[in-house]
Amino acid sequence: MALAESPQRNAAPAAQKPASEAALSRVRGAAVSAAGPAWLQTLHPAAILVAVVILIMPALASDFVLIQIFAWSYMLGTVALSLMFLAGYGGMVSLAQMTLAGFAGYIVAILGVNGVPGGMGWPWWIIAPIAIILTMILGAIIGALAVRTEGIYMIMITLAIAAAFFYFTNENYAIFNGHTGIDGIPTPHFLGVDWHAPVPFYYLTLAIAVLCWWAVGYVSRAPFGLALQGIRDNPRRMAALGFDVTAHRVAAYVFAALIAALGGVLLVWSYGEIAPGTVSVSAAIDILVIAVVGGLGNPIGPFIGALIYAVLKTFAFDFLVALGLDGNRFRLLIGLGFLVVVFFSPDGVIGLWRRWRSRAGRSGGRDERSRRDARAGGGHG
Repeated sequence: MALAESPQRNAAPAAQKPASEAALSRVRGAAVSAAGPAWLQTLHPAAILVAVVILIMPALASDFVLIQIFAWSYMLGTVALSLMFLAGYGGMVSLAQMTLAGFAGYIVAILGVNGVPGGMGWPWWIIAPIAIILTMILGAIIGALAVRTEGIYMIMITLAIAAAFFYFTNENYAIFNGHTGIDGIPTPHFLGVDWHAPVPFYYLTLAIAVLCWWAVGYVSRAPFGLALQGIRDNPRRMAALGFDVTAHRVAAYVFAALIAALGGVLLVWSYGEIAPGTVSVSAAIDILVIAVVGGLGNPIGPFIGALIYAVLKTFAFDFLVALGLDGNRFRLLIGLGFLVVVFFSPDGVIGLWRRWRSRAGRSGGRDERSRRDARAGGGHG
């Protein structure tokens, strides 16, 4: 009887336990809901402050700073983000990302309204999707050629493609108008807004940059992104598990081409023209510098690198002249900055920030333990 009755005596506490746990979970859930959404609680206060400043930037900065510094940073950062996605998550360094951006820009210029005789004059809402789709196709072709190699050979293949496209646009007058390029490209007017005006164009570039940043973060956590990172770390094991390594890498190039195309369309709308200099080898190297300086381990890194690059390129000339040096050597400052960042932090400015936060956290933890020990010692005394 005792054995038969024991389950009945324990039944009530066992039934009460889930109820108490459910009540406790409801209390915890209410506390979390009162504190705010989970994604908001993970944000650092500095990130929230930066986001607020970015949103109200038109009220704080002049039109020159708004376009020449921030909007330009968003556009270059978007192109560099495509390189960061390939290198950071796929382990593939491509020097053809500015080529893809310039290709999209040329498609917009050729098919749309321009100042060169023979322009087709199609509306922007037709040519922009066409430019993006054709750029993705070109990205697939470049990817199919590049992913068959690794390391320095992949870099050299993409560099050769970038150089070939530059010389082709520079010497072809029938399509690309040679070294003069194509000008007279208008920025679209839609929704009753002149998007060429500084403030609307600032928010347009910001919206595209945020969209691409979110897309890269989302894809990196999706099954495709996780598989791509596994291929980056150990392609043979992933192939043995049944993953098509080549297909994943080519698909990564296509996705990166989509991001680069968006940046290229914005660039040609901003300048109102495009020339072979936009797709030169030096421009391709600049995108690599931007991505590395910002950091290849986080999607926000390319935008930080682009901001540093834009500030240096805008103000380095006057700074060098003030020092009595040749202002045209502004790339010297950019190169020195690149060396300093890479030497002290191979993972870019983002890496410096993470190490500083980690060091500050450890210091704060030690101080807190010291205060607790001091209070405990005082209590015993």
